[in-house]
Amino acid sequence: MGRVLALDVGTKTIGLAVSDPSRRMVFPLRTVARRSVAKDTAEIARVCTSQGITQLVVGLPLTLDGGEARSAHLARQVGDALAALTGLPHAYVDERFSTVEAERRLREAGAPADRRKEVIDQYAAVVILEDWIAAGGSTADG
Repeated sequence: MGRVLALDVGTKTIGLAVSDPSRRMVFPLRTVARRSVAKDTAEIARVCTSQGITQLVVGLPLTLDGGEARSAHLARQVGDALAALTGLPHAYVDERFSTVEAERRLREAGAPADRRKEVIDQYAAVVILEDWIAAGGSTADG
């Protein structure tokens, strides 16, 4: 199988989460501060190498009616550039409510508000990756 890296792409940060090699557990990894697509993908490519990543999953922030607005195009831009740079297969996952779910989980775990703000993107990436795994983990490009 191999480890999977999930990305929650925003305009200011990119949250990263990773699976174990058997893809049974998912862990928050880190948050990358956005600089440019080229710099962001180079940094994440180094993470892919160091973590032994074999698959990429990118959250696609669709609109409520299922369409793609600017944020979805940005996520595709980063996902496509990272896949081209690393040669890894990639998939896109509808992530409309991942941040809401991540916030709920962190609040239930008792994380203070300032701590939630620091890690929310990582936990949104956890939700994205868990959803992808639960859906069967297709390796098809989005």
